Amino acid sequence: MSTNCVKAILKKLRVSPQKLNVVASMVRGMPVSKALGVLLHSKRRVADDVRKTVMSAVANAENNNGMNPDSLYVREAYVGHSLTLKRFHPRGRGRGGRIHKPFSHLTVVVAERS
Repeated sequence: MSTNCVKAILKKLRVSPQKLNVVASMVRGMPVSKALGVLLHSKRRVADDVRKTVMSAVANAENNNGMNPDSLYVREAYVGHSLTLKRFHPRGRGRGGRIHKPFSHLTVVVAERS
């Protein structure tokens, strides 16, 4: 990551990485203003958390590095796997069915257009 990039990380988000990656891929490479508009009107439940993370990355860029928020774009948005809660649900004939409740990490990197 070069010096004109700023990131924000959201850890332990209670959604599967596959579902989060669908929303993160919608905003990759977009200008920040357009990405926030897309996330605001998305019907996905996790879109609000992604929008807050993008806004946090923009605030980090503006306040910590003095970047112009109008010239920022989403350079990277990637998802990582976190912990998984393992639960059991009773099934027939005395057996138990496994239920996995996954968590995710989201990292958003914004940069200035040069």
